[in-house]
Amino acid sequence: MNLRSKNKINPEFNMSSMTDIIFLLLIFFMLTSNFVAPTGLPVSLPTSKSSTIVIQKISVTITPDLKYYLNGKEISLSDLEPQLAALLQNADEGVVVLHVDKSVPVEYLVNVASVAAGLNAKVTLATTPTE
Repeated sequence: MNLRSKNKINPEFNMSSMTDIIFLLLIFFMLTSNFVAPTGLPVSLPTSKSSTIVIQKISVTITPDLKYYLNGKEISLSDLEPQLAALLQNADEGVVVLHVDKSVPVEYLVNVASVAAGLNAKVTLATTPTE
């Protein structure tokens, strides 16, 4: 006489549906992470180790004795905005490269950067690479 049950329970667990769900979640998080915009100030912070070369069309230099130069010509701070606006209208890309001596206080750098940002120009600070 055979007393065994005809309904046998399989002890194995099928993982295919679980892996499908994991892959779908992985794809979902990878896609949504690209749409999250970081909140912060829109400031270009150049580093000296991996610097990119920017073609200098408009250059503003501040010397240690606080003299301003626009593309190599000396200029006063009050004349900087109108002349910079004229140069930015003729340029196809509005990139202003700032060459500031490290002994110059930050407030002078901020003054020039705010004038350029007010004219919708991208501001980049020139640095020397470290070795």
